Amino acid sequence: MIFSLPVAAVLVGFFIAYFLKPAINNAVKLLLSFSGAFLLSITIFEFLPDLYAFGSKNTGLFIMGGLLLQILLEFLSRGAEHGHLHLDNERRQIPWLLLISLCIHSAFEGFPLAENKDLVYGIVIHKIPIAIIISSFLLVSNISRIQVLVFLLIFALMTPLGSFLGQLDIWSPVIKSNINALVVGILLHVSTTILFESSKNHQFNASKFGVILLGIGLAYIL
Repeated sequence: MIFSLPVAAVLVGFFIAYFLKPAINNAVKLLLSFSGAFLLSITIFEFLPDLYAFGSKNTGLFIMGGLLLQILLEFLSRGAEHGHLHLDNERRQIPWLLLISLCIHSAFEGFPLAENKDLVYGIVIHKIPIAIIISSFLLVSNISRIQVLVFLLIFALMTPLGSFLGQLDIWSPVIKSNINALVVGILLHVSTTILFESSKNHQFNASKFGVILLGIGLAYIL
């Protein structure tokens, strides 16, 4: 499950972007808000308490390190991890900086999944709208379809790769805890950015608020 579901999420996102195209814009925004609320809630309700219960004395430091790492990654990816992406439509080759940033992000988020089953669902729900957004931008660029598929395949495999590495016996408990703390920082930054960015003209959006409540409630029940 921890290997197949993240890959399936990227494939679902690609097919939605390929077949439905602009008609899904508002739905993607709501799905993104739901995924941000669900991911943040799973992190706060389960991942973060477990981390502090069994973590090292440097847990807080590594969480802040994860926040800073995600800021750097978003500088390279132009915010693709939380739904903001602006690519040059004249581009004729794979955007390598975007791919590298997404791969690092995905590998880290896959690292703790073997020991945090509920987090798997948060990552999968988060990946679908991100994959839709990335696929949509790549499909309207001048990149060949083969390059688009190669990009998405590499992106899809990074989370399972992170999960595989997380299961290896090469990590001491302290190192594993510190890496998990980095992941918490990454997830906190991504999910809160999705949720707390201002709506258009700073207006209250009832639909967005509703799906956020739904995401929080579902995470709590799980």
